[in-house]
Amino acid sequence: MLPKRIFLFLLILCSFATIAIGQSDPVSEKQINKLTKKAWGYYKESNFEKSLITSRIALNHAFAAKNNYYTAKAYKIIAGNYGELSEFNKAIFFYNKALYYASKTDNDSIKYSLYNNLGNIYCFERKQFDKGIKCYKKSIAYGFKINNVRQVYFTNVNIAWAYFDVGKFQEGYPYLEFVGNNIRKYGDESTEIAINMLYGMYYNHTNQNSRAEMYFKKALEAGVDSEEQSDLSYAHLEYSKFLTKVKKYKEAYENLILFNQITERLYSEEKLKKASVAGFNLELDEYKRQIDKIENEKTIQSQSLKKSRIIVVLFILISFILIFLIITLVKNIRFKKKHNLELLEAKEIAEEASLLKTQFISTISHELRTPLYGVVGITNMLLEEHKELSRSQHLSSLKFSARYLLSLVNDLLQINKIEENKVVLESLTFNISDEINMIKNSLSFLSQKNNNKITVIIDPMIPEYLIGDKLRLAQILMNLVSNALKFTKEGEVEIIVNLHKKEGKLHYLDFLIKDNGVGIAVVDQNKIFEKFVQVGRKEEDYQGTGLGLSIVKKLLGLFGSSITLDSDLGKGTSFSFIIPFEHDLEKTKNIIDEIEVDLTSDEVYRILVVEDNLINQLVTRKIIEKNNYLCKVVDDGFAALKILEEDEFDLILMDINMPLMNGFETTKRIRLMGIETPIVALTAFDKDEIADDAFSSGMNDIIIKPFEPVKLFKIINHLINEKSAV
Repeated sequence: MLPKRIFLFLLILCSFATIAIGQSDPVSEKQINKLTKKAWGYYKESNFEKSLITSRIALNHAFAAKNNYYTAKAYKIIAGNYGELSEFNKAIFFYNKALYYASKTDNDSIKYSLYNNLGNIYCFERKQFDKGIKCYKKSIAYGFKINNVRQVYFTNVNIAWAYFDVGKFQEGYPYLEFVGNNIRKYGDESTEIAINMLYGMYYNHTNQNSRAEMYFKKALEAGVDSEEQSDLSYAHLEYSKFLTKVKKYKEAYENLILFNQITERLYSEEKLKKASVAGFNLELDEYKRQIDKIENEKTIQSQSLKKSRIIVVLFILISFILIFLIITLVKNIRFKKKHNLELLEAKEIAEEASLLKTQFISTISHELRTPLYGVVGITNMLLEEHKELSRSQHLSSLKFSARYLLSLVNDLLQINKIEENKVVLESLTFNISDEINMIKNSLSFLSQKNNNKITVIIDPMIPEYLIGDKLRLAQILMNLVSNALKFTKEGEVEIIVNLHKKEGKLHYLDFLIKDNGVGIAVVDQNKIFEKFVQVGRKEEDYQGTGLGLSIVKKLLGLFGSSITLDSDLGKGTSFSFIIPFEHDLEKTKNIIDEIEVDLTSDEVYRILVVEDNLINQLVTRKIIEKNNYLCKVVDDGFAALKILEEDEFDLILMDINMPLMNGFETTKRIRLMGIETPIVALTAFDKDEIADDAFSSGMNDIIIKPFEPVKLFKIINHLINEKSAV
């Protein structure tokens, strides 16, 4: 042991050396790197004294240079030395210091090694197994992040060893199997001893003695010329345990002696003493840094006190400003209270107006759909009863126009639904040429009025059958073409459709509606798509609602498309847009098969129709009787109740808006009579408006007038068959 005077002299000398280092100019990163490499080399040679002294110098230089990476690296070497000296609390302390500075860098490699080393201490020295495994797994995560599978490989060796150390051989074996299978790819002489030793431990545990002895001997052979003397010492220790188990006591004793000799050589007493002095100096450095930190905090506090006077003055000024703002706020609140009553009244008026608008839309919708049902129904009757008229363009155009008018009425009266994206596009199969020629024929009277010519040009590359919402497309084209015909006299309107591109099954069609009419002034071109806007061209009287182009824009929005306008006064106008449609022959066939299904039945069903409108009675009766069903018609709800007391029916078609007693009340009374006959609401009201009332009254389904007969018979057959199956 050193005399006290010499010891104190060394401490003072070290302190002055520390101060001198701290006050010296920062050295280059290259020099710090050289010092850390030197310290690491001493550590690998188990020369802990020199390793600690060198890493201490590197640490001071790293602090002076404010280099977080080399600070972390120096702390890592220091922690490693303490770990080897069995001062594990200090080792953990310095590893955490290293992690703190490493976290301020982007270097994930050092983070990998720090967590790996912490895992070693927690698992093998502190016996805090769960904590150690968490550190190992963090280490592996960083290893994969830097794509260094070799480092991940080494950590797996440690995990296997940790599990075996606590006797969890089954849990640790998968990790050992991984490293064993990859030893040629990622292993080296530094891991060869450990892996063979671990296999020996595993087979010793599973009582496969011959295999265990083979692997222990391989571990010892690998350690003869290896630098990993620490692993070799552990191999001798584990082999000694195995030999004791198999009662080879002499050989067990010899290996135990070899373990002790290697351990003593690695950790000689003289080395430990010198390392202790070096470690003490490191701790002095840490204490000095803590003192410097406290002094810096005092300086900051002193500066803060000097600034406090200014802060107090500013606080007083801000307080005055806040008081002024509070007074202003109170005045504003009083002003708002005064006007709140006016705002509430305005809100009530707006809500009342909105309610009136909704009621108006509902009423008009019903009143317009009812006559349209008659138009569509009678047109179908004419086509069916007078086959010679089936090729009449006029009758076909009438039917098409009626259907178009129905769709247009729905969208005009429910434009708020379009704006709220509540209109859902349908998937129907159609032929683009047939649809456009139908539009051309429907508008022939308008073209003749202004002596115009309609030209249709369709790209032959467009498939014959497409799938999409043909009715919405027809609305768009009808609006644009009729608009062009209205503002063109003795000219030409062209409908041009080209195939823009193909993406899988989607075919993007490029539509161009072009006229050589009066054109639109530049100042008016941004207005024409607004609702209820009519732009007077040459101050002529053009009739219309001003909604056509607004609806076109909104409908194109549903298709995910937009419209482009190109126009010059006196030269004409062009509107263009692109819409994708699907082309799928199998899907088209399925849609056609579904539409053209034969719903004639050998069964003679009895249908009761409750309807107050005479034209609608005629149309509905004809549709039902054409399908060979028996049909009975009554004018109101009371007549329906009376006939149901005397007769039975397979299904009831119930109108909603009837005099004396509406369809909901009639249905409720029918159900109270114990009659379970299916009842379908046949109405011109929007389905969303009446769905809750209809189903709660006891109705089974809803169909909106006008409708396709095929849809009606599908519902009839489904409900009757469903009732029969019960």
